[in-house]
Amino acid sequence: MTPPTSTEAPPQTQTASPEVTRRRVPAGVSLAALSLGGLAIGTTEFASMGVLPGFASDLGVSVPTAGAAISAYALGVVFGAPLIALVGARWPRKRLVVALAVFLVVANALSAIAPSFVPFVGLRFLAGLPHGAYFGTAAVLGAALVPPERRARALATVMLGLTVANIIGVPAATWLGDAFGWRSAYVAVTIIALSTVLAVVTLVPSPAGDRGGSLSNELTALRRPQVWLTLGVIAAGFGGMFAVYSYISPILTNQAGVATSVVPFLLGALGVGMTVGNIAGGRFAEKAPRLTIAVALVAYAAVLLAFTVAASNAIAATIGLFAIGFVGMSAGPALMGRLIDFAAEGPSLAAASFHSAFNVANAVGAALGGVVLAAGLGWSAPAAVGAVLPLLGLGVLAVSVRMERRTS
Repeated sequence: MTPPTSTEAPPQTQTASPEVTRRRVPAGVSLAALSLGGLAIGTTEFASMGVLPGFASDLGVSVPTAGAAISAYALGVVFGAPLIALVGARWPRKRLVVALAVFLVVANALSAIAPSFVPFVGLRFLAGLPHGAYFGTAAVLGAALVPPERRARALATVMLGLTVANIIGVPAATWLGDAFGWRSAYVAVTIIALSTVLAVVTLVPSPAGDRGGSLSNELTALRRPQVWLTLGVIAAGFGGMFAVYSYISPILTNQAGVATSVVPFLLGALGVGMTVGNIAGGRFAEKAPRLTIAVALVAYAAVLLAFTVAASNAIAATIGLFAIGFVGMSAGPALMGRLIDFAAEGPSLAAASFHSAFNVANAVGAALGGVVLAAGLGWSAPAAVGAVLPLLGLGVLAVSVRMERRTS
């Protein structure tokens, strides 16, 4: 029999953190505060591509050499996500989120005043370290602030800042870089990250009983085949977007005849698609998470295949970019929730590894796109080869689901 409400209230009051007893903050406001860090991360990651010519010229290196700074950031994401999740395993999750946001402030502020190229590359590596760990820890913290049935929507909200960055943050930072010099873009990111620190400290409560996890529990996640299979779905299935995105400017200018100055506006459609897809994916995942992932992968292959033709026309390419962003992000909340479910004892490491796998997809997709272009297969080839990757991810998902059903 369910105990009376009156007997449940006192223990909750006693175990809640001081800030929770002072005043209750609506969960939506807390989740929005956590998503602000995603805006900072998304802006610093992608704006570097927009201001690359500026820092290459100012720091005295060629444009191809300057690309090492972008690669350094990606490496920081891959290594930082699991490393920081393990090092911070014993920390209360709110404290870890705040510390990672402070790290973002420092790394981007130092990037803005880097005296030469080599220190700048090192600082971009450092700026990438908190990327995955922030999202992983913020996702687990955000999920703890809502009832279980609304978890997928909460995960989507935490991720929202990353997608909004492609609509607002990246264009604004790129404009600042053009107008006031490339360093101003990193100053803007520093301000967003500092706002994140203040917002999380004041608006995000510490869930009752959140004393962090343990290193052994977090490492348990790495011994779960389902965790690796889910990461495999991400790494194999979502490289298609990057096969196209990495070369989108020459694809649009050469295949669709779009002027270079118009390309950022077309890319805005990709950002809008990612944002809408992320929101919709949170709702889809609440009803049928496995089906959401499967349908997204099939649709992803179809959309990328269609883009080989759509990229020949500016209007069709804009619609295609929206579709790529929508489908690509619609599976995100379901995949994050799946990782957290299969690593229940230590979800922070698994959730952080989501972004490591996503950056593996980035590297694989960009590499495959470069190979087919270098082979002279034409500007539609990256989308064609990218369409194969979601089908590989679908195969990994099928193995995962079959194993899950056998275990059940």
